[in-house]
Amino acid sequence: THPGFKVRITQAGLNYAREHAVAALEEELSQLRLPDISGDFRVPNVGKVYYELSSLKLRSFHLPDSSIFPVPNVGLQVTISNAFAEVDGDWRVKVYFIRDHGSFDLKVEDLYIRISLTLGSDASGKPTADASDCSTHISNIRIYFSGKFGWLYNLFHSVIESTFRRILESKVCENVVSSVHSELQPYLQTLPVTARIDAMAGIDYSLVAPPAATAQSLDADLKGEFFSLAHHSSVPFPPPPLAFPPDHDRMVYFGASSYFFNTASLVYHAAGALVFELTDSMIPKGLDFHLNTSIFSAFIPQLEKMYPDMLMKLRLSTPAAPFLSIGPEGLSLRPVVDIQAYAILPSSSLAPLFLLNMVSNVSATIDVKSGNIVGNLTVGRLRLSLKHSDVGPFQVRMLQSMMNIFASGILLPRLNDRLKQGFPLPLPDRIQLSNVILQSHQ
Repeated sequence: THPGFKVRITQAGLNYAREHAVAALEEELSQLRLPDISGDFRVPNVGKVYYELSSLKLRSFHLPDSSIFPVPNVGLQVTISNAFAEVDGDWRVKVYFIRDHGSFDLKVEDLYIRISLTLGSDASGKPTADASDCSTHISNIRIYFSGKFGWLYNLFHSVIESTFRRILESKVCENVVSSVHSELQPYLQTLPVTARIDAMAGIDYSLVAPPAATAQSLDADLKGEFFSLAHHSSVPFPPPPLAFPPDHDRMVYFGASSYFFNTASLVYHAAGALVFELTDSMIPKGLDFHLNTSIFSAFIPQLEKMYPDMLMKLRLSTPAAPFLSIGPEGLSLRPVVDIQAYAILPSSSLAPLFLLNMVSNVSATIDVKSGNIVGNLTVGRLRLSLKHSDVGPFQVRMLQSMMNIFASGILLPRLNDRLKQGFPLPLPDRIQLSNVILQSHQ
């Protein structure tokens, strides 16, 4: 299945995410709790040495250099190099009858961390992440003891360093894996897979496949389909192929195909939201005419005889959902609208007068504001034809200018007011877009 909506995070976007993720990981690692270390070892010509390191406190943990890159067909790999940390604590040692104790400072230098992230999706269509591999390597550890017997410290200096290296390397990876599960995975779950739009419709943004890593980006295919809140039925047409342009300059790209917009049209048409009724009270005050039979009798003389000086109502509806097309020149649609005219009788009942068919070329522009896709429609020249008349034949072209006023002055502002409210983009928590550029492609 082709996606109706596609998201691409480029290397620039991944780098931005890495900056924040590594800063959070640095904060997390600085809270590492290190266990007490104790043991013994035998020294030739000296005997057994017992040692204990306690009250270990990590004073700092810095991750100055890091990188992230997608691994095709696998996921993401994060590397951290030149990391360093400082630890202090207390020590105690015993050799025969000799005992000593004091404090120590330990410096960890050139710590290297490599993390592999496997990306997937769960049953609800939300993205998942798992640390499939983590490895660490410490190039250098230096430890400084305070105390009276220098020769004694040298006996267990190398033992402490190797023990500490093993414990810290294990603890770092343990913490990284824990952070992926407790921080990254819950954050990915904030991506909305369904978004309620209003009382009639919602959008399905669930993944149709796990996120895919390429050499240059991370791509996610989303369903991108509007659905009815009243009854979730299948869409009677498939989504077309959706391909991004080749550039990767921006951090993130969103692609919406015609399928995305046309499922919206389908849902709102089925819900009756594309039916509009125009009455005299809705005519803007700046327009110097009324919606009544007296005005229309100038074009349809028999109206004055049959329904003298009566208010009228126009009911505009679309026989089928209007479909939008997208190309390099922009977005456009060609809706077909039926206009049923009524006379409002003194009893408030309606008398049908005539049924017109109206066709027009409509251009659409879209923008993104506050994480919402917003739109605006512009109507071209209308073409009218008479489908049925209850008041006898008349020249439809005489009504052209009046219908232009109704469409552009009353109907279009109502549609654009709704489109200004917009439809939300699939954004996880705390993400805001800036410097948005919109382009139209085939």
